[in-house]
Amino acid sequence: MADGTAPQDARQQQPLVEPTDLEPIYANFCRVSSTPEELVLDFGLNPQPFGQGAVPVKVSQRLVVNFYTAKRMAMALGVALQRHEQAFGTIEIDIQKRAAGKTA
Repeated sequence: MADGTAPQDARQQQPLVEPTDLEPIYANFCRVSSTPEELVLDFGLNPQPFGQGAVPVKVSQRLVVNFYTAKRMAMALGVALQRHEQAFGTIEIDIQKRAAGKTA
């Protein structure tokens, strides 16, 4: 349109998502690497999450995104984590602090 409203409307429109053949996975491990053009996220299951032993982590899924998508994803994850912590409390990722906070 001549008044400039068409590009604005196109940016705000959400795509229709069809999860018909979606295969959910569980991951407790994520490795992040990159190239100059893309961010590479490898997901897998770590059978020894506390670092005991030398059991290899089986990487089962790889997500490759450009940095624009990665930034939007980081922002969306940040919002989701913030909402979760507001509802349920802080998520402590330091295992030593979590273990020290438990009472017998």
